[in-house]
Amino acid sequence: MSSPITGSLSKDRLGIPSVVFFVMSAAAPLTVVAGVVTTAYATLPALGIPVGFITVAVILVLFSVGYVAMSRHISNAGAFYTYVSHGLGRPLGVGTAWMALLAYNGLQIGLYGVVGAAAAPVLEQFFGIVVEWWVVALVTWAIVAILGLLRVDVNGRVLAVLLVSEIVITLIYDFFFVTQPGPEGVALDTLAPASLYGVGVIGLGAVLVATFLGFTGFEAAVVFSEESKNPRRTIALATYIAVLIIGGTYALSSWAMSVATGPSNIAAFVQELGEDSPATIFILAAERAPSIFVDIGMVLFATSVLAAAISFHNTVARYTFALGRERVFPAFLSATSRRSGAPTAGSLLQSILGLTVIILYVIFDLDPILHLMFYIGTGGGFGVMVLVTLTSLAVIAYFARDSHGENVWRRLIAPVLSLIALSTMVFFAVKDFNSLLGVEPDHPLRWIVPGLYPALFILGVIWALVLKASRPDVYQAIGLGANSVTGVTQQARVLPTQYGAPQETQQTGVR
Repeated sequence: MSSPITGSLSKDRLGIPSVVFFVMSAAAPLTVVAGVVTTAYATLPALGIPVGFITVAVILVLFSVGYVAMSRHISNAGAFYTYVSHGLGRPLGVGTAWMALLAYNGLQIGLYGVVGAAAAPVLEQFFGIVVEWWVVALVTWAIVAILGLLRVDVNGRVLAVLLVSEIVITLIYDFFFVTQPGPEGVALDTLAPASLYGVGVIGLGAVLVATFLGFTGFEAAVVFSEESKNPRRTIALATYIAVLIIGGTYALSSWAMSVATGPSNIAAFVQELGEDSPATIFILAAERAPSIFVDIGMVLFATSVLAAAISFHNTVARYTFALGRERVFPAFLSATSRRSGAPTAGSLLQSILGLTVIILYVIFDLDPILHLMFYIGTGGGFGVMVLVTLTSLAVIAYFARDSHGENVWRRLIAPVLSLIALSTMVFFAVKDFNSLLGVEPDHPLRWIVPGLYPALFILGVIWALVLKASRPDVYQAIGLGANSVTGVTQQARVLPTQYGAPQETQQTGVR
């Protein structure tokens, strides 16, 4: 490994396509279609899953209006952490950072639990190899760990190949499902608004929460702003493109799947196979498409999980880097490679954490699907929902102090509408969290998993106040990104105090 430096990521490495690949790979389209969609049809009280994806896409586009508007004025790998620091104050920003690390680590590490299940049928069918899940998990971990130390554009090229392949095979399946429909023909029942909005508030909330989890990762474009070419334009377009493609793919594929079985049969069909069985889409494809497409799909299902793990690993590494650079975390975590510009310390720390979890799950013989992917991964998705909601509030507060030339739609109307919708989804997620985890209402995890986020948030706020009292120079640099190291002014200079009043930074070189 090349010798490390601190405080700077590589510049101008990522264009719009590369950022889109990072964002969409985190969403893992084929994994969502094969897993989330089938589970939703089997367990939720509504057939309008496609309408749910469209609705969430609209909500996230509204969120993105203010989100990308703020990104034009602030460029920092800390993303949510930075935005909340600038909008709601440094203490709340640090609390947000702690929640973000829990959420993204949960999403990334949880994928090691599902990759074994995804790869097992492929290894057995094509190579006659039967291996334990943890063997596949360790191979995946090694690939992710190595790529995390390479140039970010190298990761982007790997993700481009994997992502394009899985979207193409998903669209091929959709074609066969629609051209060879089930007994009810090409029915539009699951696309009708009444299939979702006619099920009552509780049913609507459950569907929106479940479908939101499929978009997790859409917000990560901002994390790569410091490494992007022309970040003001790149981040905005990448975010919108990712949300629209993800939403469109999910809506089309979930509708096509219902056409293949018939809308009235889809729930029973999935339940018969097992409500969380990703085999549903491949069984439907095997009945209609040449076997080569089924084989390719099974391989790409496994690589879809790999792509998501690579994307989330890069996100976690950059969050850790941002906190180390501003000395909120130990300074050594801001180390980057002279050769690749990768955040080496943050990447290595995430790799060590992932390896530790895999080893612990093997030692205690825990279920990788239920206890690792489902519990930890679902908790991570909920965490992102909370972070997006809090960021909507931060956007409103940020532009309320200074419009920065943004019009009222971008700085107020769209963020307020998204805040209302997202807050509603958080409410229903907490209310029915046992359903998301698949446990009984009185199960302790029903409160432990969502309760971790406010607990960490409070600890983060306390840590920020400790920094304010003991290390005021570090406290003043919170949210400044590269400016915390260079002292060169490149972004907004005024951060609110914990009481909401503007306070000018006192750092050397910042006026």
